[in-house]
Amino acid sequence: MFSFEFMRNAYIAGTFIAIICGIMGVYVVGRNMSFLSHMLSEIGFSGAAFGIFMGWQALSGMLLFTIVSSILIGKMSVQASKRESAISAVSSLFLGLGILFLSISNKNVSYATNILFGSVIGIGRDEVNQVLLLTIISLVFILFLYRPLKYDSFDHIGASVKGIHTNFVSILFLVVLALSVSTAAQIVGSLLIFVLLTLPAAAAKIVAKTVSGMMLFAISAALIGVWLGLYLGYVTNWPVSFFIALIECVIYFGSMIIKKDN
Repeated sequence: MFSFEFMRNAYIAGTFIAIICGIMGVYVVGRNMSFLSHMLSEIGFSGAAFGIFMGWQALSGMLLFTIVSSILIGKMSVQASKRESAISAVSSLFLGLGILFLSISNKNVSYATNILFGSVIGIGRDEVNQVLLLTIISLVFILFLYRPLKYDSFDHIGASVKGIHTNFVSILFLVVLALSVSTAAQIVGSLLIFVLLTLPAAAAKIVAKTVSGMMLFAISAALIGVWLGLYLGYVTNWPVSFFIALIECVIYFGSMIIKKDN
């Protein structure tokens, strides 16, 4: 299996994607933003369509759309009660733009389609380098924001009392989340990126008692899903995304059963 370069590339990229999704997922779950991660994945597809229309790499379009939409959502949803409305409005706009660019583009849109479902075979050395760079940038931001983000995600009132600029932290978090979504979509696809961002962290929230413990569990669960999913996809020639989703669901429901028994 590892004699093929595309599988080596897929495992390298998948490993870093699992790490960043495991970490970001803890904050996504803590901030009750699972719906947003799903919307960003769909907006990422629209960005890929725009990138192809402009003659760019699909990833460049994804980054542009997801980052801009994240900033808009952050600006529009200062109050938590307005968050869902802001997400719906912004996502509707960008999804509509994606449909427009797909319809008027006279170029090959097969790569944009691959963004929906993921493409292991399409992972080349350039894509691996992009994943590594974006993952490092995301991890640096998370390291810089670790304490204020932890307080804001799990104790918003306490964060405000401590003088943390929660609005600024929220916008930076959304930008990093956009980077993570755009990075991971190349492996698991936009339609299933929320699987890696939510299920490992949701399972971690059930069994772990600390934020650091949740991160370790979520990263481990994401790595198991990606590594085993890539292997099963290789030996069966079935979609990798299906196996990743299946494995993460098993881990999540298994965590619920274990917690219930205890």
